[in-house]
Amino acid sequence: DGARCSSMEVLGKALQVGPSRPEDALPVLEAGLDLIRRYWSQDEDAILTAQTSLSNCLADLGREDEALVLRRMIFATDVASLGMSNKNTILSGHNLADSLMKLELWDEVTALSR
Repeated sequence: DGARCSSMEVLGKALQVGPSRPEDALPVLEAGLDLIRRYWSQDEDAILTAQTSLSNCLADLGREDEALVLRRMIFATDVASLGMSNKNTILSGHNLADSLMKLELWDEVTALSR
C-alpha cells in the first residue's frame, strides 16, 4: 500500500504540473489523500502535503471556495504545530492569502497579514 500511495502522489503531481492538466490530476490527488488517511492517519506531514497538493489543484481549476476550506485548515494546523515563524506556516499562509484575495475577502486578507 505504501508503494501504491507513493505512486498516486507522484502521478497526481505530474498531471498537475505537467502540461497543465489539473482536471486529470484532481481524482488522483483525492484518491491519494484518501489512501494516506486510511493507512497513515497518524502521519500528519503526509496528510498536510497531500491536502496542499489537492488545494493547489482545486485553485488551478478555479474552485477557490473549495481550495479555501482546505487552505484554512492547513494554515491552522501549521500554526498550531509549527508556529508562525516556520517556513511551512509562512507558505501555507501565502496560499491562504492567495485564495482570500481571489475571492476578494479583503478584511480577512488584512487580518491574516497582521
